[in-house]
Amino acid sequence: MNSLRSALLLLIAAVFGATSFFQAQAAVLPINFAETEIVGQLDPTSMTIAPDGRIFVCEKNGKVRVVKNGALLATPFVTIAVDNFNERGLQSLAFDPDFATNQWVYVYYTASSPVVRNRVSRFTANGDVAVVGSELILIETENLSGSVHNGGALHFRGTELFISTGESGNGANSQDLTNKLGKILRINRDGTIPADNPFLGTANAQPSIWAYGLRNPFTFGIQPGTGRMFINDVGGNSFEEINDGIAGSNYGWPNSEGPTANPAYRTPFYAYSHAVGCAITGGSFYNPTSAQFPPTYVGRYFFADYCNGRISTINPANAADVLTFATGVDRCVDIDVAPDGSLYYIARGGQGGGSTGDNTSSTNGKIFRVVFTGSQAPSISVQPQNTTVPIGENATFTVAASGTNPLNYQWFRNNVSVPNGTAATLVYGPVVAGDNGAIFKCVVTNVYGQASSNEVTLFATTNTRPNATILTPTVDSLYSGGSTISFSGSASDAEDGALGASSFSWRIGFFHDDHDHPAMAPVGGITTGTYNVATTGETSANVFYRVFLTVTDSQGLSRTVSRDVFPRTANLTFTTVPTGLRVYLDGAPMTAPFTVEAVVGIERTVGLENPQILGGSGYRFVSWSDGGAVAHTISPPAVNTTYTATFASAPGSVGTGLKGEYFTNQARTFNGAPTLTRNGEAVNFSWGGGSPAPSISADNFTARWNGQVQPQFTETYTFNTSTDDGVRLWVDGQPLVDKWVDQSETTWSGTIALVAGRRYAIRMEYFENGGDAVAKLSWNSPSQSLQIIPVDRLFPDPISLTLSTPDGAAQESAANTGNWLVSRTGPTGFRWR
Repeated sequence: MNSLRSALLLLIAAVFGATSFFQAQAAVLPINFAETEIVGQLDPTSMTIAPDGRIFVCEKNGKVRVVKNGALLATPFVTIAVDNFNERGLQSLAFDPDFATNQWVYVYYTASSPVVRNRVSRFTANGDVAVVGSELILIETENLSGSVHNGGALHFRGTELFISTGESGNGANSQDLTNKLGKILRINRDGTIPADNPFLGTANAQPSIWAYGLRNPFTFGIQPGTGRMFINDVGGNSFEEINDGIAGSNYGWPNSEGPTANPAYRTPFYAYSHAVGCAITGGSFYNPTSAQFPPTYVGRYFFADYCNGRISTINPANAADVLTFATGVDRCVDIDVAPDGSLYYIARGGQGGGSTGDNTSSTNGKIFRVVFTGSQAPSISVQPQNTTVPIGENATFTVAASGTNPLNYQWFRNNVSVPNGTAATLVYGPVVAGDNGAIFKCVVTNVYGQASSNEVTLFATTNTRPNATILTPTVDSLYSGGSTISFSGSASDAEDGALGASSFSWRIGFFHDDHDHPAMAPVGGITTGTYNVATTGETSANVFYRVFLTVTDSQGLSRTVSRDVFPRTANLTFTTVPTGLRVYLDGAPMTAPFTVEAVVGIERTVGLENPQILGGSGYRFVSWSDGGAVAHTISPPAVNTTYTATFASAPGSVGTGLKGEYFTNQARTFNGAPTLTRNGEAVNFSWGGGSPAPSISADNFTARWNGQVQPQFTETYTFNTSTDDGVRLWVDGQPLVDKWVDQSETTWSGTIALVAGRRYAIRMEYFENGGDAVAKLSWNSPSQSLQIIPVDRLFPDPISLTLSTPDGAAQESAANTGNWLVSRTGPTGFRWR
């Protein structure tokens, strides 16, 4: 949040009081739609409608609440011990597809013991409560290094449970298949792994991963009937995304955000910039059992933005068809469609204090039900509240109504219309002594009738708000990673005199871009204290801490003041010798030289690919100027500093291509000596109706390419074969493609995790039956755009490994490798030497 907007909102909160300024307001809906508040006073993160119509609400503090017949039951379904700091806590719930018979309920939450990690557990219901001791832990993420970007949505498709996880504030997690963070996971309802999960056979990959490259997929939706999945990924600096959920997809974070032309990443189905909103939430397809809304809404996807207060719809068949459905929603976090065709949404509200990024807690979260009514008279959906205001200040009353537009508002004081009181919100004042006890109400009218709000009372008091002063930190204070922020203050009140520690409450927020995260939860009863700044976390320099002091007098009037503490920064320059080589900073690849502004003391990670190729020449790492290893952590000093990575020439690091062998062989085997052998090849051939050479027949020939491949990046690579006709491909002995069939030009792919600079055996076999002849081999990865594997990444040298073969026919083919000595190692493998 920018400082001007923060200051303005904080000023309003201080003048009017947080409770009056942040009253929840109902949404502005399309004509012929109405909403009703179902329940309030919640700390909600999500809701799920049970098959029998009950609404199960997840509260961030660990309670699952039940709304039954329109009333919130006093006893929670279950209370779970959670880590409730920042964005952690209880996130979501799902019902088993056979809930009517097995009574299974699945819950996603942040466990605090024995370590902090996100967990999915299954509970068994007994009526409106869970069976004591019925929790069965199904899956857990790795330990959480950060307190933000938790993800946490659950949905079934068939009998398989899909789980969205955030990257825990560390973008590198999203591209790392060895952990479950920043992913969509898929498990069976007993916690086992489906046999067709896309990375099940990938070395070191977590088998539960179904898709990856996500930042904070807080919500997603699955369309009834079609099974189509839309993933809402909360963005970083630029875009909010709706992504098509497709198995094996890489959505690009942190290397890509928003629309992308990079074929390594799946571009969003729809994205909008942070000029429009800041955090996409909600997410539900309107495909109920009984459609209540007009036909134009059926099949559309409803989504919301936490910051702009808007619920929108999008046509799954046309990303350009986006319509606003509702405005004025107070921090929507979830949307659900009931079987009867009504739509529910959660307005979370928040602590107040002027921050739309407040994540810690809420006591005023509400659930609203939206129905289509046709033409109707107004109805009051949010009532005004009694308020106490010091003489000389303004009083604020708010009402919300639904019904056929246009709606006309008129406020009354003691049954006398208030001049200019013709809006949903009335700002009345300055209040005088004679206003004490005055009764206010609002009458809302349209052409179909009218509705009156409840009558509420204005209490005018001679008591004045206390005064608060922050003594430390001072206005020019700066912080570094690892430093301590000391805070102290004083307060006085015209009626009470000097206020003691019992009147004080402190909290600290950490601000980044246009949003903030709680750094220190509210602490009361002290006039001084300290906060220790961590040495890890957000690495951007556009950050600061804001210290809030709230003081409250004996009559309950309060005032909040704040002080910002900005970071010490220094410029870090990264260079290489020779210049132009690739450096990883915090997991992001960059070409040296480059300079970044860093917060002093906040640790950064720097790494290199080794070896590297530049301009056709190979180079191997020698040393960093600071003495660090190839990859190491640095703590930015208080002065501008240059870090130089020195490389030495390494001619053997540059590939010269694969060894290609061609056979005129109608049996599609590789028996005997090849008709033609060529070195230095990349596989990029379109022979049309011809052949590789005059000595090779135009039809019914085979070819194979042997050697090694050297990746530039440590990540998961996708190898793509495009052939007409048959093809088989092994990398590091693993069969990635096995399509030994007649086919027109078709692309097949397989994935494998590789380490930068290491060489891996690669073998591609091909046969041509008739017609056109095509053979191409390409690759891509999160950092490698789609391209034909170039000669300088390919080597003709043999390597010793085990070649796994998928079936008997492939074994016999592999057993006749010509230049390779092969020994049988078992029913599914051969040894290449």
